[in-house]
Amino acid sequence: SLTLLSCATYRDSLNISCTESRYPLPIDYFSTMTILRIPAPAIAILLALGTGQSCAFASHNIARNTQTHRSLQRPSSHKSIDLQNFENTRSSAAALQLRAGASSSATIPPPPPASSLSLIKFYFPCLALWISGPLLSLVDTSFIGLSAKAGAVGAAGSAAQLAALGPATTFIDGSLYLFAFLNVATTNLYASALAKSGVEEKPGEGVVRTAAKTSLYSGIGLMFFLLAVARPLIALYIGEEAAASPGLLDAAHEYVKIRALSMPTSLLGGVLQAALLGAKDSVTPLVSILYSTIVNVSGDYLLVNKFHMGLKGAAIATLCAQLAGTVAMIPAARKRLLSKGSSLGLLPRWMTNRPPDEITARTFLKFAAPVLTLILGKISAFGFMTNAAAGLPGQPATLAAHQIALSLFFFASPFLEVISQIAQAFLPTYTVLPKEERGRKADVAEWQAASEKFVFRLEKVGLAVGALIASVVGSIVAFAPGIVTKDAGVQAAAKPLALILAAGVSLTAPVAVSEGALIARKELTYLAGVYFISTALLPPVLRRIRSGGGPVSQVWICFALFQLFRSSCFLGRILATRGKKDAE
Repeated sequence: SLTLLSCATYRDSLNISCTESRYPLPIDYFSTMTILRIPAPAIAILLALGTGQSCAFASHNIARNTQTHRSLQRPSSHKSIDLQNFENTRSSAAALQLRAGASSSATIPPPPPASSLSLIKFYFPCLALWISGPLLSLVDTSFIGLSAKAGAVGAAGSAAQLAALGPATTFIDGSLYLFAFLNVATTNLYASALAKSGVEEKPGEGVVRTAAKTSLYSGIGLMFFLLAVARPLIALYIGEEAAASPGLLDAAHEYVKIRALSMPTSLLGGVLQAALLGAKDSVTPLVSILYSTIVNVSGDYLLVNKFHMGLKGAAIATLCAQLAGTVAMIPAARKRLLSKGSSLGLLPRWMTNRPPDEITARTFLKFAAPVLTLILGKISAFGFMTNAAAGLPGQPATLAAHQIALSLFFFASPFLEVISQIAQAFLPTYTVLPKEERGRKADVAEWQAASEKFVFRLEKVGLAVGALIASVVGSIVAFAPGIVTKDAGVQAAAKPLALILAAGVSLTAPVAVSEGALIARKELTYLAGVYFISTALLPPVLRRIRSGGGPVSQVWICFALFQLFRSSCFLGRILATRGKKDAE
């Protein structure tokens, strides 16, 4: 038997001889033998069998190895090797390398594709987050409508309370929506940080701290702004005639003043939720939504139903619900996103002596202009459509039919927007290249191909989901309009919109998925440009429809073409950049 030293000598000599004869063997294969006492002939036979060589070659080398170690280092000692079958033996050598644990590639492969189960686990909790807001507003509306004094006159009446709740909630939700760029930036930056520093325990801490601090300070500024100028802005929003209604402006202003106190925690909770989604965690935010739902329903029941506080009670209940949801999310977010002992960085650095983070507020503000263009483009499109529908003949059935179609579209949108959220959370895994490790680098073309494959996979899912949801909303309008209205005239006016509404929802699928992919790739300027052009082209067409007195179906045909234009631009951009090296 060989000793450890002699076995090491054989390992070195055989490795050199096989390298010179173009049959490389990894050193790790021999190192496993240094701890065993195996006869030298057995070692050589095993090696010969592993590389597919003849036993004659092995015995020839054994005989020469027993005479001198130097002879193994000469290329001339391998004249008996049959090189004619070299190409056939290359695969055997590669197989031996894989059995020995050596890497068969000099590049870092892209991550494996996300499983369908992981996408489903992300989709449904995220969908619950999207529909929770409208559901909470519906709860407030229901309690106000059912609990207000139906026969009362003025601000205490049911009609006046509901009339004030509509513009007040829209005013608050619109104010929060203008700061949605903080959520988009947080998800994008955190997902990118997670992809860049996947080996770290808690990557992206700087993103979370900067997002939390920026959102809190923005919320404080928005709160004081609303407290100062809310009344004249609400009067401008609802118009002079509505503002002159007894008690309407006062009730709406009181609601907005109370809800304004929740702006700091609402924006803070929004960015924490966005960071968790960037970490591919859609369950933790759902828990906080559960807390806020319980508090909101309980508060509405006590303050509105039992104590008859009306709109003021609903505002207090919603304020407490938002506070409860954010407070419940903070410890879970700290545990999930930050290292042990780290804080959210809400206090100024001069008070904590904390070093500055890589991500600054200026990084977030870079998302402000393009994302605000996207938001304003979406809001203005629906505003222009409603304005055009209100000016068509056949009122009020025409406007009511338009409102039914618009409400069903808003119902369908979250099912598609969640897929956009999936693209923003999962796509940076493929677009952010890892650092070089052990001399290996990522092949940009290979990673780009994986990224494109994932995008088109989501496009297929989006088209399937869009077709399903479109068939549902279209069927409601065409075959079951009684679900949304009992008025026969409104039902007759809404039925022609069924097919057009279904087409608009179907076209929203590629818009939402492609938009999420382009946001993940940080092509915000291109997105903003498309929204700016489409929003500029839409009003003249709608004004012409209104002046011509056409049916309301023409308004929705215009919207379907609006969606077709955006989907063509977004998909065209993805296809035009296919194969290009856009990875970070």
